[in-house]
Amino acid sequence: MPLPYFEVDVPIHRTGQPGLSGVHVFTGRADSRSAAVRIAHEVYDAARAAAAAGREIPHGRPDGWGACGYRPGWELDWPAATAGRWNNPGSWARADDGDFEL
Repeated sequence: MPLPYFEVDVPIHRTGQPGLSGVHVFTGRADSRSAAVRIAHEVYDAARAAAAAGREIPHGRPDGWGACGYRPGWELDWPAATAGRWNNPGSWARADDGDFEL
């Protein structure tokens, strides 16, 4: 049975420009929330290292994790990262039993 998909939300802020903030989202397969955060951090570190070396950003790992790009000047707050099962907003199947309206 394949591992479930997780979403990791990491608060971000723009260095040198107070007030600019947001959330960076990573998704991929993992066996737990803590593993999802660890893998997301690894993916981010690999993207940052590749960008610094002038290489292509690695993406498309077999477990679904990857980075589409890297934006210098944005700091990620990894201690504040949260992780949970990913719910595809375009799917009728949900990982939770939440109600929704059409």
